Amino acid sequence: MSTRRQFLQSTAAALAATSLPGMAMAQGSAQAWPSRPIRAMVPFAAGSSLDIVGRLVMDPLSAQLGQPIVIENRGGAGGTIGSALVAKADPDGYYLLIQASAHSAAPAAYSNIGYDVAKDFIGVIPFGTLPNVTVVAPASGIKTLKDLVAKGKSGQISYASAGVGSATHWAAERIRVAGGFQGVHVPFRGGPDALTEVMTGRVDFTAMGMSSALPLIKDGKLTPLAVSTRKRSSALPDVPTTLEAGLPDSDYTYWMGLFVSSKTPQPIVEKLRAETEKALKNPNVVEKFATQGIEPMPLSTADFNAMVQKEIDSNIALVKAAGLKFN
Repeated sequence: MSTRRQFLQSTAAALAATSLPGMAMAQGSAQAWPSRPIRAMVPFAAGSSLDIVGRLVMDPLSAQLGQPIVIENRGGAGGTIGSALVAKADPDGYYLLIQASAHSAAPAAYSNIGYDVAKDFIGVIPFGTLPNVTVVAPASGIKTLKDLVAKGKSGQISYASAGVGSATHWAAERIRVAGGFQGVHVPFRGGPDALTEVMTGRVDFTAMGMSSALPLIKDGKLTPLAVSTRKRSSALPDVPTTLEAGLPDSDYTYWMGLFVSSKTPQPIVEKLRAETEKALKNPNVVEKFATQGIEPMPLSTADFNAMVQKEIDSNIALVKAAGLKFN
């Protein structure tokens, strides 16, 4: 055997010897994970659409992993306060982030959020998409989206959201810009408070996630005017889309999904994705998703992250083009 071949083989063996412990450690950590309770951050108020859906998915996931998953609600600043806590936590798979469309809107809505959405997080798996539904109080006299736009153009209208830069804020802004009217934005720390203010008539409308608004619509406490998606929702088949109601470029797709720190070991990310995918197929989850109008979103981890990056870019461009000011 030549001296050169002996050198190459010994070098390869040495490299393998040094890399194997690291690989084994990563694989071992994934096999051992989780060995203690997991925290899952929902950066919006309890009772919000994201909170409802997140708890629904975490329940079977907890059973599958054999560890409790403790939901932590930390609302405020369009979801950025809670997200920042996860971004700064140890990247060991024990602190998850349940986020939604507000995640990709944050860089456009806030000048300094303390973390980089694209670099500091990895999207593990999307849960699905959910329509935002524009609602008003039954006593408001507003029956259609056209009526709402007319009121807006009169210069006397207000709209509530679950916080500056939240998906509810984003959906309402799209309606406002498409309708060509100004209004007073009234942000709250969560969706339930925003819905309460609309029900009482103190605020004119909101574009809330279906999971939060649907029970109140069914009880007759809110009147639905339109859904934000490009097609009608199976949960409210008689309610038109904002596009059908005559507002071009007003559609808004609200998605929800699971994120972890981008420094989380890949084997843990892969295990978490596989188990969450299984949880999403749980019969109870499938049934609840259907009744709430949640549509599946079958994207790979790579495609999910590419979509988030694309939305970050498009949201920044929209803010500049429309001259929107969030903070």
